[in-house]
Formats: sequence, structure tokens, C-alpha cells
Amino acid sequence: MTTISFTDVVAQETELRDIFGWPTARAQNKQIDRLDHHCRAIIGKCPFILLGTSDASGRCDVSPKGDYPGFVRVLDDTTIAIPDLPGNNRLDTLINMINNPQVGLLFMIPGMNETLRVNGKVRLVRDDALLESMAYQGKLPKLAIVVDVQEVFTHCPKAFMRSKLWSQESQVERGELPSFAEMLRDHANLVECDVEELQKELDHRAATMLH
Repeated sequence: MTTISFTDVVAQETELRDIFGWPTARAQNKQIDRLDHHCRAIIGKCPFILLGTSDASGRCDVSPKGDYPGFVRVLDDTTIAIPDLPGNNRLDTLINMINNPQVGLLFMIPGMNETLRVNGKVRLVRDDALLESMAYQGKLPKLAIVVDVQEVFTHCPKAFMRSKLWSQESQVERGELPSFAEMLRDHANLVECDVEELQKELDHRAATMLH
């Protein structure tokens, strides 16, 4: 794979500061080390998070996690638990956590332009009592992703305002983009695949294997 060459690349923090300057005292001081009542309120209403991990060499991955509002559990002021739900068993995120336990979380609530960012250190836990407390319709997660909170801060709404992410006018008709089956066929080189049949299979799995 060839790398595109550029002539003016920023490589030092001093260069960044020359471009952007320094944060205000308010921006620096908004970072806290525990979950207060504001954080708990957001997590309690949140149905969707982005979970960032990296492996021992620094290769990064971001995984979406979603379920009913409040599916992420606040165990105490510095500990949260995320049920691990069925996926494709690649286990990219979980393997990364074993090799590098540092994680970053972004909590998103539909219609809310501000987000909550949480950074911390993770443990993969299988304690029966915890898994039973996170069961949904009688189904237990196979494990819980427990995050020991180190840094917490709110993120301003500008990205959501610029993108108009939650507005009806920003919604894209699904038919304007390739289907999941088409992308999977091409990316996985499924030469003899029947796209319609594959999409039916994917839709069925999605509908029946949520928990």
C-alpha cells in the first residue's frame, strides 16, 4: 500500500500549540475523576456508546455498543459495567482489552448534541452475581466489560450541530447506499454469493440474536 506524500506535516506538540493555542481554564478544569449525578443521569438514559481500544502495538479499533437506555450500569462513582452482547465472534475489542486495558468511551443520546466521554482501565468479568444483574429477558451476557474510571468530561455539541446528526433532513434513504449483503459479498470475496439470500440471512440473524 502506497502512502501519500505531504510537504507540511505537524509532528510536534509545540507546532500544534502554534496553530491552535492553549485551552481555557474552564476547558482544562471540566475534567473530573469520578461519576457525579450529571454523569449518572446521562449514562442512565444512554442507549448507545462508542468504545475505543487499541492493541499492544497501538493499532486502534472503535466498536459501537447499543441496547436499551441504561444498559451500561453504574456500579459506583468510579466503576461502570457494560454487558457484552452477541456479535460475529471476531472479538477484536475484547482481545485488545486483554493486551491493553486502557479504553475510551463516548456516550450518545438521540436528540442530545452534547456527549459524555469516559476514559479508564478495563477488566473482563464473569462473576455470576454481576452477569445475573445484567440479564435481559432471562438471557445473561457472557461477560461484563468493567471499566475503572480515570477521566470524565463532557464534550461540546459542535460536531452534532455541524452534521445535524439528529435532524430529519439529515437522514439518508437506505437505498442510496449498498446493502450490508453487497458490502459483505465484495469485502469477503463471496464470489458465488446470492446477495438477496445473504441479506435475508443477515436480517434474520440481526432480528433473532440481539441478546
